[in-house]
Amino acid sequence: MTDSQDILSEAKQLLKEPIPVLDEEDLFVYLRSFFEKAETFLNAAHQHGSPLYLFDEQTLLERAQQFRDAFNKFFPDFHIFYAVKSNNHPLVAKSLVNFGLGLDVSSGLELKLALSCGCRNIIFSGPGKTESELRLAAENSVVTVLIDSFSELERLERVARSLNNQVRAGVRLTTDEQGLWRKFGVALSDLESFMDQAETCSHVNLSGLQFHTSWNRNPQAQIAFLKRLGQTLQKLSQRHLAAIKFLDIGGGYWPSRGEWLQFAGIPAGRLYQVIHPEVRPSTKHYKLEAQPINAFAQQLSTAMTTHISPFVNCQIYAEPGRWLSNDAMHIVLTVIDKKADDLVITDAGTNIIGWERFETDFAPVINLSRPSQSEHECLVLGSLCTPHDVWGYSYFGYDIQTGDVLLIPSQGAYTYSLRQEFIKPLANVMPL
Repeated sequence: MTDSQDILSEAKQLLKEPIPVLDEEDLFVYLRSFFEKAETFLNAAHQHGSPLYLFDEQTLLERAQQFRDAFNKFFPDFHIFYAVKSNNHPLVAKSLVNFGLGLDVSSGLELKLALSCGCRNIIFSGPGKTESELRLAAENSVVTVLIDSFSELERLERVARSLNNQVRAGVRLTTDEQGLWRKFGVALSDLESFMDQAETCSHVNLSGLQFHTSWNRNPQAQIAFLKRLGQTLQKLSQRHLAAIKFLDIGGGYWPSRGEWLQFAGIPAGRLYQVIHPEVRPSTKHYKLEAQPINAFAQQLSTAMTTHISPFVNCQIYAEPGRWLSNDAMHIVLTVIDKKADDLVITDAGTNIIGWERFETDFAPVINLSRPSQSEHECLVLGSLCTPHDVWGYSYFGYDIQTGDVLLIPSQGAYTYSLRQEFIKPLANVMPL
């Protein structure tokens, strides 16, 4: 069989894979939750103008409480570190610090933000930390550095020695020794030698392990790695095992509402677009299921008992980002030009979310000025000088006209922190 035949065979198989259609009643329940707050959103737009990010602190703290309750039920010594990269607005970080959470930072910039918020429990992860970043971490005893490589261990020791400080640290373990995720951490097979080397570093107190899997709609990837980790721990000396005071199981938890997609976001849609790129997506929407956070906590607890507890008894850390921040920020826009019944232009470009998200992802465009559960096909486009400036291919309302205020709900994760001043200015942030 030729390579082309192989590709065609795989394409046919992809086309056969069913992707569940988003349940209409689930969508309507979600929409109604925003219709009920329409006046609040409209008042914010009238008072502050648009485009606008609206920060919903109440929802943020509700999510934090839900996450805490779910894991505290199964883990007696559990600590949450909000992943700042998912939404780095100071109000988000400060609110969660005041609520009692720690912060997970991935750069010197984020570390400065965490320190300015008065956070007293910070973990510093990420590859390629510079000497100035390591120095800032070593100068602050509230920071635990998650070391990413053997050479980073050497650099951290050198910096800490120059300051005559002791630095609390952990080591990141890579979850994939073959693919692009090799970028992160050290291999499990190198853990023992890493711990040996750390013992020679008198200014670095290696006291924990961390790993991270991403886009977790269920905990299977985390469970699989915990099994591999347990097999590695079984081979370590009692001296090394006794040094492990915490295990950080990372983040990547997907909100239980699931992943909502346009046709172009599913495998069949991506193939179809290659053949017919000019065809506009339909109003059919798709959903990849995600398990509720209680199921994550229960299944991870079982995996921990099976694979980790026989060897170490330690604190458990987690680094939720998207799960906490996703529903805590919304975007308000205004229609500034109606070019046709099925084409409107808004006053904001997708530079305020940083990428062409809604060509593949689905978030309902809600017309707050003329609210209705009726969905109408319409190109809702931004005002950037690029055709990929797409907010959606439909709106929910009984009509749409120039001056109407639109809501793009639940845009708190990986939008604000990816924004860029491209062509148009950035939007302001206001609390609800």
